[in-house]
Parts: sequence; structure tokens; C-alpha cells
Amino acid sequence: MRNRNRQLQATRQLQAGLTVGTEVMTTSGLYGRIAGLADDTVELEVSPGVTIRWARAAIAEVRTPTPAVDEEPGVPRANEEPGPL
Repeated sequence: MRNRNRQLQATRQLQAGLTVGTEVMTTSGLYGRIAGLADDTVELEVSPGVTIRWARAAIAEVRTPTPAVDEEPGVPRANEEPGPL
């Protein structure tokens, strides 16, 4: 029971601390960036220029952007000069 209470408290803190520009995932698995906040709702931008309104309670987690994966190491990109051989 205590574990469940801790989990609920952590979720409430996450939802109370949301800010515009944060990337999130909803409880149903929809990913988006917060474009606006109200008391009980969140406006999510799911595509450039497309925003939808969700209940704040539907935000399950904050997603952190993953760094881009480089292509094959040692192979110069199109705009880079080759390094020493």
C-alpha cells in the first residue's frame, strides 16, 4: 500500500511540475511537446502546428530527448573534411 501511495505522489508531483516545451508521453502512449497549460488540461503539440488538449492527469512521463546516433565511426559526413589517415 505504501508503495502505491509513493507512486501516486510521484505522479502528482510530475504533473504539477510540467512546463511549456517539455516533451511528454501520455498514459495511452501519445508523444508530444507541451504547448500550453491550464489548471486541469495540457495542450500538446503532436506535429508542427497541430495541438490537442489532454487532461493533465493523462501525462504519464516526461521524455528526455535522446542524442542523435552518429553514423559509422571514422567515416566523414558530407560536410566534414576527412581526418588524418
